[in-house]
Amino acid sequence: MKARHIGILACSAEGAALCYRTICIEAGEFLGQHNHPEITMHTHPLSQYMDYIRKNDWESVSRLMLSSLDILAQAGAEFIICPDNTIHQAFPLVEPYTPIPWLHIAEEVAKVAIRHEYRKLGITGTKYLMTGPVYTTILEAKKIGHEIPDADDRERIDHIIFSELVNSIFTESSRLFLNKVIQKFNDRGCKAVVLGCTEIPLLVDPNDCTLPVLDSTRILARAALKHSLGLE
Repeated sequence: MKARHIGILACSAEGAALCYRTICIEAGEFLGQHNHPEITMHTHPLSQYMDYIRKNDWESVSRLMLSSLDILAQAGAEFIICPDNTIHQAFPLVEPYTPIPWLHIAEEVAKVAIRHEYRKLGITGTKYLMTGPVYTTILEAKKIGHEIPDADDRERIDHIIFSELVNSIFTESSRLFLNKVIQKFNDRGCKAVVLGCTEIPLLVDPNDCTLPVLDSTRILARAALKHSLGLE
């Protein structure tokens, strides 16, 4: 069986790198040492995405995504993943024009939540993600409850992501803060927490958390690997 060629439509470097590494490393279990499906990645600079996101200009975000998508399709990718939760807000604008299938990051996270019977989730990520429709739309359709942090916590999480994590800065104080946010979700009846920024899994240690974590980056990578190998 020939593995399907995976296209990675990337946005931020750290999250995309974690997704890529996860596919390559975990493929060995199925394909043998040092073997993995063919992978092509493309990204425009994060700065270009952020210029549009800060203006709430999702139409322009979708044009950047479609530009990457065209490059990936021309390179032979047979399906696409995007290891960036926030820009999935533009997915409805992209989907009608995509020539190859997608795996949607929030859909894959929801599948894992359902499998483990987590009926209420805490959502972390950028402030755009936490207050936006990417997870809420999908979770509500699947009758999964959700909570987001309060406004002050959302601002600090967003600051940690854009001032630290995307720049490969990982501090103990930020890790402990995120653990406190997760504890608040626990106190509010959540059964698991979504690490809904693709860099957060590089900071949060699941063994230190009071709730199970749904690592969106690795969940998407593993779903892509299984899809590539026809193992769903």
